[in-house]
Amino acid sequence: MKNAIPNRSRKTSVHFSGHETFPLRQMWLKKLFDQCTNGGLLPKSYLSDAKAIAEFGVGKNMVASIRHWALACGVMFEDGDNFRIRNLAIEILSDGGLDPYAEHPSTPWLAHWQLAGHCFRSTTWRWLFNHVTAPTFTRQELEDPLANYARELDPKHRLSASTISRDLETCLRSYAPRAAGGSPEDFAEPLLGELGLLQEVHKGQYAFRRGPKASLHDGIFAYALIDFWNNKAEGQSSLAFETIAYAEGSPGRVFKLDEESIAQRLIALSDFTGGKLEWTDSAGLRQVHRKELSKDDIKNMIRHAYD
Repeated sequence: MKNAIPNRSRKTSVHFSGHETFPLRQMWLKKLFDQCTNGGLLPKSYLSDAKAIAEFGVGKNMVASIRHWALACGVMFEDGDNFRIRNLAIEILSDGGLDPYAEHPSTPWLAHWQLAGHCFRSTTWRWLFNHVTAPTFTRQELEDPLANYARELDPKHRLSASTISRDLETCLRSYAPRAAGGSPEDFAEPLLGELGLLQEVHKGQYAFRRGPKASLHDGIFAYALIDFWNNKAEGQSSLAFETIAYAEGSPGRVFKLDEESIAQRLIALSDFTGGKLEWTDSAGLRQVHRKELSKDDIKNMIRHAYD
């Protein structure tokens, strides 16, 4: 839920903790947002204050988890002794905003894009949706490949097998919650569970659900495309279909879309963006061209996604 879309060319850091093994829940981002001042500030000390924790109505570890998710999903960022809410989050979550009760399907899609499209406090999310291609997999089968990926990103970062295992379990449960057993908290609906991106086909065995995504609005797809474009090839005026569909961090990979549904969305972009994005298919060369996009153009993509 960033503002207009910054370029993130800095070195990717490795991060496998902060959520306290709690998947992101339906109202958590709104719950934290409501604690902020009118200026969009939240003192860091507030989240460790006993009275404030009581106001959240959850335990201390869960408050730490809410803090983590708000940072990882781009709702807020660190600003000295405070956390500062981003403008887009204010527009979405404010009373009278685009989604004041965090119940619109575009909100979890945006959160998913921040987690899997980027790699800020969400290494496992980025890796799972961009590097795992097996038709089915178990958590145990993913542990060693994920550890190898983390070592490639940061050879000096020391990780225990248990840390990797817990992060994978939290990630998988974020999209495919447990069907039975566990604590009452396990039955609370994860925000990302409604996206239908991942399913538990047998006990402990998972598979992606690839194909069209009916609840993914073209506005979120277009926003993600421009975000990816700025990171992948900011100075280029065109982007190939194969890059949009298959490159790491692309909308095709992150949203688990098939080629036909990607093409249909790209064809619709011209009307949706007033010609700012244009699909061409000539002599077998399929690509999207873009004209100059203002911050308002990008914000309008999000606004239309909540119509």
